[in-house]
Amino acid sequence: MELERTVTVRSTSSRHEKSLGLLTMKFVSLLQEAKDGVLDLKVAADSLAVKQKRRIYDITNVLEGVGLIEKKNKNIIQWRGQNNGSPSQEMLEQIRVLKAHIAELEVQEKELDDQKAWVEEDIKHLTHDPDVRKYCQRAPQLQHKSRLVSKQIHV
Repeated sequence: MELERTVTVRSTSSRHEKSLGLLTMKFVSLLQEAKDGVLDLKVAADSLAVKQKRRIYDITNVLEGVGLIEKKNKNIIQWRGQNNGSPSQEMLEQIRVLKAHIAELEVQEKELDDQKAWVEEDIKHLTHDPDVRKYCQRAPQLQHKSRLVSKQIHV
């Protein structure tokens, strides 16, 4: 029994060492350490001791699909993601622009909230002022709604 458990642990460990997830983490680390984030896939395959280059291509296809790398030519790729967790200048500029846009939208939202409050207050005055109320009636099709239709005042 003990022998079987040991064998199982060894094969699981070996399988983990060969997993695509682990290979991907090693590949990304290698890519981030490369000069200017540029890496030759042949060098990466040799460095990572990958027997099937297809696995490297699987990794690069996914990373390219999510925008973390771009292909410079057939076997050369460049990292476009963050390095060491610090944002790039381009990302910082995008963040600044987005924050400015959010601030503008917040000002517009405040203006709309103020206008909505004024309209609600006006409706409240219209529905409660007896002098104005006599000129207002509910439209039959809106009988169960809280909308008003004003009558024409003829002088």
